[in-house]
Amino acid sequence: MNDGKFSEFPAKWTGNGSREAKPDINDWYETIKVNYGIKPDGSKDFPELPEGFDKKDYKVHFDFWKDKDVPSSWKKFRDIALYWIAKGVDGFRYDMAEMVPVEFWSYMNSAIKMKNHKAFLLAEVYNPKEYRNYIRLGKMDYLYDKVETYDHLKAIIQGKALPEPLSEIQQDLGDIEHHMLHFLDNHDEQRLASPEFAGSAEKGKPMMVVSSTISSSPTMIYFGQEVGEDGKEDAGFGKPSRTSIFDYVGVPHHQRWMNGGKFDGGLLSEGEKKLRDFYKRLLNFTINSNALMGKFKEIQTINRNETTAYDPGMYSYVRWYDTDRLIIVVNFSWVTTSSFQLKIPTDVIKNWNLKDGLYPVKDQLYGSSAQLKVTDGKGTIQLTVKPSESFIFKL
Repeated sequence: MNDGKFSEFPAKWTGNGSREAKPDINDWYETIKVNYGIKPDGSKDFPELPEGFDKKDYKVHFDFWKDKDVPSSWKKFRDIALYWIAKGVDGFRYDMAEMVPVEFWSYMNSAIKMKNHKAFLLAEVYNPKEYRNYIRLGKMDYLYDKVETYDHLKAIIQGKALPEPLSEIQQDLGDIEHHMLHFLDNHDEQRLASPEFAGSAEKGKPMMVVSSTISSSPTMIYFGQEVGEDGKEDAGFGKPSRTSIFDYVGVPHHQRWMNGGKFDGGLLSEGEKKLRDFYKRLLNFTINSNALMGKFKEIQTINRNETTAYDPGMYSYVRWYDTDRLIIVVNFSWVTTSSFQLKIPTDVIKNWNLKDGLYPVKDQLYGSSAQLKVTDGKGTIQLTVKPSESFIFKL
């Protein structure tokens, strides 16, 4: 491109918008080679993956591409990734991965895994219908669970939705749940504690409990979330509510935890210290719980339909693996204290092999105790749940 004229194009376009001839769009594509192998007419410059490759591992995918002719851009991106893998980088986060054909990711990620099978591969894919393709064909390790779990949790805390659909979301993602990364804060989204999202870090507590315990999904904590960073600074490019990645701007809560390089939280307020203690208790519990890698069953429906004083903000479910059994109850309401007799349905009691009698249960967050009473094969626990409070009872 020189002197305002795009003279390299098949049809010469001038800087003032005039043109000498109508260009052929595919010839134009051949000249500039700017995409990932899909021409404007929809044809592809690469072979499609054979039927059944969603069940093949990365080694088979790698072997498939060995003798295939692929776009030069694919080779360049692969070489860049492998350069950094050789330097010791152990993973990548891909921006808007669904804008690129899944075959490219098969080619790219299988090559990465051949160099480091433990490489961490995380991608933005926001079309739930494509989740399984990008995991099974594209060989992604994790996708952001933004459109379903995150979006619904946000709607609940903003008073736009009830908790019930969380159960359906979890059941629908059951076969790929371990590949769906849970989060409440990241650089794209509004800060959890901001007025534009939850309004306070305290209101985010039940969201965090559900996000980290409803499935075997990994959980991401964005820096400052655990001390209530609210992103209220007007950073310029990034407006208040987000911690911008495009401006130089302070993050005051996080800086108080850093304490001038001591990294000991010495400048945190008492409220911020208590919040960080909550995150510490919750996250250390989750990484050591066998039950959270096991089965999920909602007990929301029976309690919503049959339990007196089970207020709209309440949500409950059970998790278990072998003899490690949890009953999880959260109160999304930040104003209502709820007192009720939680019901544990017959099928759960049967699965847990519990006979009629009394069973002590202990909260894994702050250590409070309650009692599970089993009568005629049905369980009940008398509870009082304060605003924004959660219990993770272990049997």
